[in-house]
Amino acid sequence: MTEASGPLSDLLVLDLTRALAGPHAAMMLGDMGARVIKVEPPTGDDTRSWGPPFVGPEDDRQSTYFLSANRNKESLVLDLKAEADRDVLARLVERADVLMENYRVGVLDRLGFSVERLHELNPRLVVLSITGFGHDGPEAKRAGYDQIAQGEGGLMSITGTTQPTKVGVPIADLIAGMNGAYGVLAALHERERTGAGRVVRTSLLAGMVGVHAFQGTKWTVAGEVPGLAGDHHPSIAPYGMFATQTAPIQIACGSEGLWRALCGALGWDAAEEGLATNPERVAHRDLLVTRLEALFADQPAEHWLALLSDAGVPSGKVRSMDDVYAWDQVRSQGLLLQVDHPTLGEIDIPGSPLRFDDNPFSGGRSTHVAPPTLGQHDAAIRAWLDED
Repeated sequence: MTEASGPLSDLLVLDLTRALAGPHAAMMLGDMGARVIKVEPPTGDDTRSWGPPFVGPEDDRQSTYFLSANRNKESLVLDLKAEADRDVLARLVERADVLMENYRVGVLDRLGFSVERLHELNPRLVVLSITGFGHDGPEAKRAGYDQIAQGEGGLMSITGTTQPTKVGVPIADLIAGMNGAYGVLAALHERERTGAGRVVRTSLLAGMVGVHAFQGTKWTVAGEVPGLAGDHHPSIAPYGMFATQTAPIQIACGSEGLWRALCGALGWDAAEEGLATNPERVAHRDLLVTRLEALFADQPAEHWLALLSDAGVPSGKVRSMDDVYAWDQVRSQGLLLQVDHPTLGEIDIPGSPLRFDDNPFSGGRSTHVAPPTLGQHDAAIRAWLDED
């Protein structure tokens, strides 16, 4: 593995996770330069078989799902039911700064790596444990799957137009991964003062409840149960998606000044009775949306986007994925990386959402590395362990 620069380049992370929440957390640290060793069972991470689509030669097909969550990692195969391989993991733990796991509650203990054992091997180790519904409580032993967590955590109840709808990506997994990563960084910062590692815990359920934002306080404070939000903001109008002659556009009038700017661009009276204030517009949203779409039906989307842009009204397209990755603004932000995969050759993959001011690449690394094939780094890692 090529040594990388970056703000976390002095850290060693052991990624014992699979699927998405844990791998995403580990990838975030790898993007910032950490050395991440992905410990996989002989069958590999579950997502290596999740598809279609699969790409590459017929005898070595690669899952694009796996490719999305495992850049900047090394792959080491260990069978943790075998004593020799458990010994290898113990030697890795002694050297590591972080260990991430998302087994069901109690599984790691049964494999001989309880928290107590991990800290006996390495008192400075920071352990991240991601579960489906929390490590304790009456439903701690439930398996964690994204769509179930989206439903149980309330997110689906406010997503959709006519019935509850899941988000188009595994958002419960992704948010749990992000929460885990920033919890790890907090524990590493604390370790600088105390010299000791600690356990950081989060869950898919916690991630879902943690992003309720104003929809949560709508119930906890105001006593109102939020319903399906659809394509329009429940507390601001106009703020949402509108049909035009050719394609939908989105408008965000987040202030009274922007409402006046919109009305000026459209030749409307901003002080019209029933629409003069945001609470009034929210109360009459259906009427407002109907009036706007009746007007927008006369011209293509590009006409309205240009008009709104000139007026300073926030607006935008609803882009397809191919359009997003072709967009020069996305490319200018380092959000598309080209990496050299051992069987696929040069491939483009999404990049880190973070940039540091002395590096044009996303994540802060000087170079990014393709997701590994299963066991790609077995020999190199075992040789490294035997050096001392």
